[in-house]
Amino acid sequence: MSGLVHTVQFVFGILGNVASLFLFLVPTYTFKRIIKNKSTERFSGIPYVMAFLNCLLTAWYGLPFITSNNILVTTINGTGATIELIYVLIFLLYAPNKQKRKILAIFVLVLVVFAAAAVISVLVFHGKNRELFCGIASTVFSIVMYAAPLSIIRLVITTKSVEYMPFLLSFAAILSCTSWFIYAILGMDPYIGISTVVGLTLGIVQLILYFCYCDKKILNKKTFAVEESQQNMDNGHNNDVKLYLP
Repeated sequence: MSGLVHTVQFVFGILGNVASLFLFLVPTYTFKRIIKNKSTERFSGIPYVMAFLNCLLTAWYGLPFITSNNILVTTINGTGATIELIYVLIFLLYAPNKQKRKILAIFVLVLVVFAAAAVISVLVFHGKNRELFCGIASTVFSIVMYAAPLSIIRLVITTKSVEYMPFLLSFAAILSCTSWFIYAILGMDPYIGISTVVGLTLGIVQLILYFCYCDKKILNKKTFAVEESQQNMDNGHNNDVKLYLP
């Protein structure tokens, strides 16, 4: 029976890898837009910095000298850390100076936190205590990562627009968290289980908000187009007016 459970857990670990890779790659559309416009607009860089820290700590937690049978956790989070680092560097390149300083300060703090956690886990803790320390650190910062988009949720509620909260990102987060939650249950891993429950809950909240405000996003664009055209007419450019409605 234990062999069957281990096999099923491995399958969900593979599914978790695929879903997580999809989650990591979803923001590429956002960063193509940032590079094209040479501006970060109203996108937040904090979720990417916190995702970078989470990937580092979770990859560390999955290493054989910390926990056993968690190599799938290390492989995907090592890949994720690389991808998130690229996102952070692009964000720093195109962010306004004030935002750039803020993100850079958080990024340096993230590196210090990870280095400190890694050194302490190796030099101070051993055996089960090392697993406990790394598991708690990974869980805490995973929750912080999942909570990072709360600033975007606030922006969505304030502006009544989902332009800066992509649907695919929330959907991918739900797929990833579901796969890893089942993986954690089968492997009786409370650290991965707790963090993925939080991520799953926040992902569902984001999807609910998306469906509440997605129609208003289209409406806002139409309203803006109409107002802009009316303004052009009032300024005496009636013959040059072209109205574009999605």
